[in-house]
Amino acid sequence: MSNYDHAADGWRPLKRAALPGGLGIPWARKAEGIWRYGMPTTGEHANNNGVIHGGVVMAFADHGLSFLAWEAAQRAPCTTIQLNTHFLDAIMPGEFIELRGEVTRRTRGLVFLRGAVLARGADDVRDVGAVDGIWRVFHPR
Repeated sequence: MSNYDHAADGWRPLKRAALPGGLGIPWARKAEGIWRYGMPTTGEHANNNGVIHGGVVMAFADHGLSFLAWEAAQRAPCTTIQLNTHFLDAIMPGEFIELRGEVTRRTRGLVFLRGAVLARGADDVRDVGAVDGIWRVFHPR
């Protein structure tokens, strides 16, 4: 169980942007001019092996990168058309997961992004995943 206090570390809940499927409320903070997205995990996010389910991590990463795509597209509607996920380490219930993403390329109709998923404990931060994908930008006709 993590003792990391994300609220005390400057994270704020995005209550109007809940994750799908009842996964919870994402959190955000701006650090060094870059937005970071986070989510506290619980036992309800675990699979039968007792670690956070990969689908939870993928939904969280998709949600967080979508915020970045939306900003890169000047807040035009976007949708994920490809998401690649690489799992590097297990996440234990109670750990706080964080997404650090960046836009790697932007065209009129597409946004390309990549990111790292980290797990935060009281005294450590470790890489647990890598993601990249493409978002389609919808323009009014």
